[in-house]
Amino acid sequence: MIIDFNLVWAGIIAMIIIIYVVLDGFDLGIGILFPFVRDTNERHILMNSIAPVWDGNETWLVFGGAALYGAFPIAYGVLLPTLYLPIILMLVALILRGVSFEFRFKAQRSRIVWDIAFFSGSIAAAFLQGAILGTFVGGFELNHTDLIITDHRWLTPFSLMTGLAVVCGYALLGATWMIIKSEGLLQQTMYRYARYLLIGVAVFMAAVSLWTPFQDPSIFNRWFSLPNFFYLAPLPLITVIAMMITWFSLVHKTSEHKPFIMSIGLFILGYIGLVISVWPYFIPHELTLWEVAAPANTQKFILVGTVIILPLLLGYTWYAYHVFRGKVKADAGYH
Repeated sequence: MIIDFNLVWAGIIAMIIIIYVVLDGFDLGIGILFPFVRDTNERHILMNSIAPVWDGNETWLVFGGAALYGAFPIAYGVLLPTLYLPIILMLVALILRGVSFEFRFKAQRSRIVWDIAFFSGSIAAAFLQGAILGTFVGGFELNHTDLIITDHRWLTPFSLMTGLAVVCGYALLGATWMIIKSEGLLQQTMYRYARYLLIGVAVFMAAVSLWTPFQDPSIFNRWFSLPNFFYLAPLPLITVIAMMITWFSLVHKTSEHKPFIMSIGLFILGYIGLVISVWPYFIPHELTLWEVAAPANTQKFILVGTVIILPLLLGYTWYAYHVFRGKVKADAGYH
């Protein structure tokens, strides 16, 4: 049997991206929600809920960048010059957020400064990730001779909307995470916030779903030509059902874990829809993943290291969340 290592690596990178989005998504969501929680003890609970895991979550971002560079170097080299500014700004926001996370625990008079830094770094990182996603889905104009993207705009009406959509989605993940980690008045507040945010996510998902097909004729044909329309119709239907189940779990509070699990499901469903829209392009809508891939021998070589590292990262991540499971108290942590 002949193995297509391009598909293997596309699958690995897709998995790394969704793991990062879920793990760092609720992490950033906590920061986005931070200004809306006024009580000092409740803010300590928010911070302590992610204190043991926030830096480990961002490991997946580094891993994804390294995997892209090794397996698809042409895509890495072509995309990064166009996306340098939003990527650098995102990294600066993550650094600011990390520094403020550590400093606010020790600060007294200047704590408000670090609180603002924590919130602004979180919302900026989330927005920029969404804007990068919108730029990617919107496609590029490529000079095939020099392999240079000629259109360097990354902030467009579509990417602005996807940026706001990711902010709203991450905040939903953060709120549903805090439903699991908190109790009492704070938990009830998070239930209420999650309901508002779910409505926002539903609106943004509908807007993105309706707007995406008009980003390129190939996307429109992918979704609305026959028989593709009938094959793909179950995806939006499943998404609507998932929305309804999430709403029911938030209103009736049948399970503390279900809203978070269902919120993850909504992200996965949206992710599948975007993959369907751009497949098989790695530089939409110019170069496919086979055209930007490294030689097969290179992909095989780095796959050996990945086979070792990936289970270790998954094992460490599971162990960290297992050890620090359960409710969080305001005085259970460092501050």
